Amino acid sequence: MPISHTDQVNLLKDILSNHQMDCCGSVSECEQLERLIKSLMANSNVHSNVKNTLEQVYDYSHNGINASNLDEHIELHKDQLSQWVNDIDQYS
Repeated sequence: MPISHTDQVNLLKDILSNHQMDCCGSVSECEQLERLIKSLMANSNVHSNVKNTLEQVYDYSHNGINASNLDEHIELHKDQLSQWVNDIDQYS
């Protein structure tokens, strides 16, 4: 059974917040972000203003999967992570 739109958004925000607070994460979390974003982008309930943010998060997660040092990649995006969570909060 697929998870609801609200649960997807909450999971997305949780992962981003954890990355921002802990400055570390896993490749599997980045892969989960990609799956969540693909699902959200296909959902008509997602506000159009948040789609640009979702694209940025998708790029972040995709680059994180391929990063030689994932924790460094997360650290470099620390400020953006909190901004993305705020942006998603505004429109969800």
